[in-house]
Amino acid sequence: MNWDDTAPHTAEDAPGAPDRLVGADADGEDTAVEAALRPKDLEEFVGQERVREQLDLVLRAARARGATADHVLLSGAPGLGKTTLSMIIAAEMGAPIRITSGPAIQHAGDLAAILSSLQEGEVLFLDEIHRMSRPAEEMLYMAMEDFRVDVIVGKGPGATAIPLELPPFTLVGATTRAGLLPPPLRDRFGFTAHMEFYAPAELERVIHRSAGLLDVEIEPEGAAEIAGRSRGTPRIANRLLRRVRDYAQVKADGLITREIASQALGVYEVDARGLDRLDRAVLTALLKLFGGGPVGLSTLAVAVGEERETVEEVAEPFLVREGLLARTPRGRIATPAAWAHLGLVPPQQQSGASGQQGLFGA
Repeated sequence: MNWDDTAPHTAEDAPGAPDRLVGADADGEDTAVEAALRPKDLEEFVGQERVREQLDLVLRAARARGATADHVLLSGAPGLGKTTLSMIIAAEMGAPIRITSGPAIQHAGDLAAILSSLQEGEVLFLDEIHRMSRPAEEMLYMAMEDFRVDVIVGKGPGATAIPLELPPFTLVGATTRAGLLPPPLRDRFGFTAHMEFYAPAELERVIHRSAGLLDVEIEPEGAAEIAGRSRGTPRIANRLLRRVRDYAQVKADGLITREIASQALGVYEVDARGLDRLDRAVLTALLKLFGGGPVGLSTLAVAVGEERETVEEVAEPFLVREGLLARTPRGRIATPAAWAHLGLVPPQQQSGASGQQGLFGA
C-alpha cells in the first residue's frame, strides 16, 4: 500500500476533473488517512519490485561510503508511491526531508531560499518537478551538479553574482510527465525510476495491510474484489477499501466479503473493471450514439455533457489503457472489448446476423 499524499493536481494535469472515487489524485480525506498507513521502509513497501531492488542498492552503497545518495527521479501516474518512496529514502539515509512542489517555485529566488537552508545530507522532495519555472530550473542544474548557486545582487549593469556554497544534499524529483523535463535536468539525476501500475495480486497485499491498520475484517475474496476495481493504483485501492468498510459497517456485520464488496462498489457506481459513471457515459455515447466511431473528441464531449479536456485527460487514459477505446487520426473508436463490456452487439454483427448486405453488396 503505497501512494502519494501531495496536494491534488491542478487543472493543468486534469482539466475539469470532477471528484471521483476512482480518481488517482489525493483529496483531503486521503491526505489525512495516508500518513497513518504509509510504509516506513523498503521492506514494508509493496510492489515495484525492480525499482525497490535498484533503489536499495543505491542507498546501501551510499551508506557504505558515508556519502549522500545520488539524486533520484521518480516518474509515473499519480497514486503509485512517489511521495512514499521519497520519505523512505530519507528514512533509510537517516536524514530529514523537506517537501515542496514545482508550481510553488516560480522564481529562482524561491529555490535559492530553500537550497540555502538545507542541512548536510538532507533530502529535498520536489513534486511535479516539470512545472518549475525556467529560471529556477537553470539554477537547479548547478545546485545538483556542483552544490553551488549564484545569487544575483542588484539589477542592470551593476548586478553581481555571489556564489553560495551548498551542503551536499539529495534531490528526489517526482513527475507524472517525464517527457516534459528538459534533457539537461533529467541527465543530472543519478538514478531514474519509472513507477508501473500494480498487478491485482499486489493490490490485494496492499488492501490486506491497510485493512489490518484500519482494524477492518476482510476475507481474501473481498480483497480480490476491491483490487480488481482499483485501476492498478494503491491510492484508489485504499479509498475503495474505506468506502466498502463504511458499507459493511452499516449494511452488514462489518466483515468484508466478496458479495459485500461487490454490493458496496455497485452503490458507488464502480463496476467490475473499475469504470465509473464518467467512463461508462463516454463508452455508452460512443457505442449507442455514434455506432462505435470514429467520432471527434469535441462531439463526444458534448454528447456526455462534459468539457473536452475532462474527457481527454480524465476519462480517456484509463479507457485506452484498458483497451476499451482507441485514438485514431479520424477520431475516437470503440474496441470489441468495449462492446462486450457494455453487453452490446457491434452494428456489423447485427447486420450479418440479419442477413442484410452492406452498402456495396459485401
